[in-house]
Amino acid sequence: MSDKTHFGFETIDAKDKAPRVARVFDSVAPCYDVMNDLMSAGLHRFWKAFTVVKSGVREGARVLDVAGGTGDLALAFARKAGKTGEVWLTDINDAMLARGRDRICDEGFILPAVRCDAEKLPFPENHFDCVSMAFGLRNMTRKDAALAEARRVLRPGGRLVVLEFSRVREALSPAYDFYSFNVIPRLGEWIAGDAASYRYLAESIRQHPDQETLKKMIEDAGFERVDYHNLCFGVAALHCAVKF
Repeated sequence: MSDKTHFGFETIDAKDKAPRVARVFDSVAPCYDVMNDLMSAGLHRFWKAFTVVKSGVREGARVLDVAGGTGDLALAFARKAGKTGEVWLTDINDAMLARGRDRICDEGFILPAVRCDAEKLPFPENHFDCVSMAFGLRNMTRKDAALAEARRVLRPGGRLVVLEFSRVREALSPAYDFYSFNVIPRLGEWIAGDAASYRYLAESIRQHPDQETLKKMIEDAGFERVDYHNLCFGVAALHCAVKF
């Protein structure tokens, strides 16, 4: 592994990325859900609903939500998996995980919430029917390691779903860039009191692999039947894959 990586547009030592990302999410956690609604005009809710549909999760399923943050996706999976299912919420950040745990409890569900690193999951091999990652992969230092871990803990026939910001159509790039680098940091300053963290989030999207590159990375991790669905002209993309 290279000892250098990206933190937004900045090149840093790989060992420094996780602590810096942690500081970002410590800062944005209290306003994370409100900002998601504002930044996406609520569209992230539809993207996540689509993710749940494409996951194939049904009654009794075992689901691992990696980098699950404030728990909205884990909660949706819990409703699908039912009382006989098993849904785990995980995140590396204490502040985000605490908000997710509290949100899920407030909705009447009791789910295990575990602080862990996606690159070193504390779960047995061949256990889960589905592993999900929503808007977390781009913040990981070693994406290949996180994908390999997701495959390890999936049972044969299990499904990986990765929802992430991606590459928009070229014609939309100027408007999208203006929105990302001018509007979003201002929203971050007004709502969360933190323009810098939201500037990093906008930069991290540009550093994240595009749709085809991520598809190849998932295939290189050993998955098969890898496909993706562009959402809102590529603002986000859902990658789906199966472990055989």
